[in-house]
Amino acid sequence: MADAFFDSREEVLSLTKRLVGINSIVNTEGEVVIAHSLYTLLSSYPYFMENPDNLVIEQTVNDEYERYNVLAFVKGTKRPSNRTVILMGHTDTVGVGDFNKLHEYAFSPDDWMEILKEEDIPETARDQLDSGDWLFGRGALDMKSGLASHLYLLRYYAENPHQLAGNLVLVAECDEEDSSNGILSALKTLKQWKKQHRFDYVAAINADFVAPRYEGDPNRYIYKGTVGKLLPSFFVTGAETHVGAAFEGLDPNFVVSELTKQLSYNPALCNEAYGEVTMPPVSLKQIDLKPAYDVQTALSAYAYYNFFIHSWSPKYVLNLLKEQAEIAFKRALTIFEERYKQFCHVSGQKVQEITWNPRVFTYEEMNQMLTNAHGVAYTNHMEMFKKELLNDDTLDIRMYAARVVEEAWKWMEDKNPTIIVFYSSLYSPRIELTGKTKQEKIVIEGLEKAVEEIQPNYQYPIVTKNFYPYISDMSFMALSDSDQDLAPVADNNPSWGSKFYVNYQDIRDINVPVINIGPYGIDAHKKLERMEMTYSLEIVPNLTNRVIQHVLNH
Repeated sequence: MADAFFDSREEVLSLTKRLVGINSIVNTEGEVVIAHSLYTLLSSYPYFMENPDNLVIEQTVNDEYERYNVLAFVKGTKRPSNRTVILMGHTDTVGVGDFNKLHEYAFSPDDWMEILKEEDIPETARDQLDSGDWLFGRGALDMKSGLASHLYLLRYYAENPHQLAGNLVLVAECDEEDSSNGILSALKTLKQWKKQHRFDYVAAINADFVAPRYEGDPNRYIYKGTVGKLLPSFFVTGAETHVGAAFEGLDPNFVVSELTKQLSYNPALCNEAYGEVTMPPVSLKQIDLKPAYDVQTALSAYAYYNFFIHSWSPKYVLNLLKEQAEIAFKRALTIFEERYKQFCHVSGQKVQEITWNPRVFTYEEMNQMLTNAHGVAYTNHMEMFKKELLNDDTLDIRMYAARVVEEAWKWMEDKNPTIIVFYSSLYSPRIELTGKTKQEKIVIEGLEKAVEEIQPNYQYPIVTKNFYPYISDMSFMALSDSDQDLAPVADNNPSWGSKFYVNYQDIRDINVPVINIGPYGIDAHKKLERMEMTYSLEIVPNLTNRVIQHVLNH
């Protein structure tokens, strides 16, 4: 009921501990275990005993791991309506290497908190532990308490469908912490149900974690839409030389170091929209591709960077970073030349002319150049190479992409130093939820009304913002990019169609306004991961319920 305030704490806490108790680290057998455990739990509900076709457990598609999603729906009987709200949450967690020898306790919150009482932990964490209102453990915050909140509401409406003027769909997806194979597979089932049951998807509510945005931040955030994430990558070639004649060549690591200086932590590369600013890019990998030690400088180097966006498109970012790479390359050559002249001065050598010029191509540009120059000989070779490269199980999609670019580079006739810019991983789309459509307006109104009604029950400010600032599966529920702006994601990803593929049309076919109402806590992905129980177990289910009721009753 819209006006009811659910006494949800104990049930959501029990569900949270049950879920946390299952080791479901991403890309492990635990993802299979938790899916089957969740399916068994839901199968025990009388509603799903009577309506077994409303509950499914499904293996992901096009996935190198065996794992499963669990999806369920409750059809309301308050009045005939196709309006449908999707509740979504992921079942996997990050690993527990940070727990070291105590890793076995990571999934047992009560035992873990007893151990922490004897550990040397920061004062803030100590106070929260002693308060009795915080739950510690892997997944307690990210995001099993959020999923537990959804399960609570699903069970309530399964028992009270007469209070539901529409339909409620639960998506408990795997693999959020790595490659989002779970939600990308679930989209196909959501499309099938949309057609089969005539579901009109009018809102999606994610329950991923929220956290303070700065030291001492008292706010508990709710997010409309989400940040987007790209992984711009750079293959850099130099001019090899013996280290005893260092200035006769150009070390690609030197160029990459200037590239990282240009990109990492650069506020000029933050994307502002609606008064909110993304975090700047930061390096996630920086290596050379030299296979073994010798005294020759490396032939090539490779780096990739996290890149968040609010309003920029993948096409815009690619062009922007091509310009940034040219700036970095010019600076690297300028510094190289200055140091070369200084060396010649102190060593008494004659200065030779430096003939290199900064060259930067996108992968699409290089691929087109090579296709034009070599025709089917090149394209056939690369298709065969990519196919054979799939047999190398040591390569993730990012290193696979680097190896493809490295192989293509061998076909370049002009081997002067160059930077190739491309994407090497999944694009998690940005979503703007601004009220531009009637349905977006209804969701925003429902969210604002829910906060207004619930705030008096809670001591800290509940604040709504425009972009969820962390990567989540929210990204795959709607698209704000045009097909033209999205095209470079495929055209500039060397893994596309072989190691990696996303059907973005599946997302566009769902295209539902999405918000995040999730548990509040601190230190997600860290040893002291913890969630505040009052907000997460009481406020979150009640906020979510009010949004459900508002959206379905329109």
